[in-house]
Amino acid sequence: MTIISKAAKAALAAGALFVGLSAGQASAATCGNNAAGFPAWLAQFKQEAAAQGISARAIDSALGGVSYDAKVISLDRNQKSFKLSLDQFMERRAPASYIQKGKSVIRQNGALLDSIERRYGVQKEVLVAIWGMETGFGANSGSMNIFRSLATLSYDCRRSDFFTEELIAALEIVDRGDKRAEDMKGAWAGEIGQTQFLAKNYLKYAVDFDGDGRRDLIRSKADVLASTANFLREHGWQPNAGYGPGEPNYPVFADWNRAVVYQQALSLFASKMAQ
Repeated sequence: MTIISKAAKAALAAGALFVGLSAGQASAATCGNNAAGFPAWLAQFKQEAAAQGISARAIDSALGGVSYDAKVISLDRNQKSFKLSLDQFMERRAPASYIQKGKSVIRQNGALLDSIERRYGVQKEVLVAIWGMETGFGANSGSMNIFRSLATLSYDCRRSDFFTEELIAALEIVDRGDKRAEDMKGAWAGEIGQTQFLAKNYLKYAVDFDGDGRRDLIRSKADVLASTANFLREHGWQPNAGYGPGEPNYPVFADWNRAVVYQQALSLFASKMAQ
């Protein structure tokens, strides 16, 4: 966590921002609210990433040619899905067709899901519900350049600290060999893979369940589902306990997504597939 001095707070009020990097060292890169200052910010960020131990290879492959993306800023300013009612949210993210599809997915992947449940204690319908709600069971993980999105949001003043840490984490994913920079495609806010992990969570919770030596949350179904289960277990999931409102595992959903309507929908979706 970056410590901001009184002088830095004064600068912040004037429009400058010290962005916190994952190793906890302060940065001198300045945020902005339009594309004008992005090239200078990016040049400074590359130096800071190198100082944090990111290799030149990873920096060049991920950030070479990266530009400001106004579409990402527009999407960031117009998030509306979490303001829907539960019925509206279910219709959008877990419709009746998904319930039938999810039951089929559970049958088709029974051996894999059983092995994950034995290892991590997370019920198979919960994992499939997350998979379905996030990307339609892997059908739509996003096609936007993760590094362009995260660099834009890191530079943008609204949540610069948060996204700068995510950008450093995304570079570390490339640096440790889990994914190539050119394969890092995802959602507009930098979510990665079939259950939409943020980069910091990818680093911390992703597992190599298929045994190929890489933690691949974009193409490996086994890694995707096991990593999702690992996240839930590490946040307190209790094997064989319920996940409905008022039951022991329901509060864990808040660690996956803070939106109350999402938590309600996830519990309901999973329970319907378990029937």
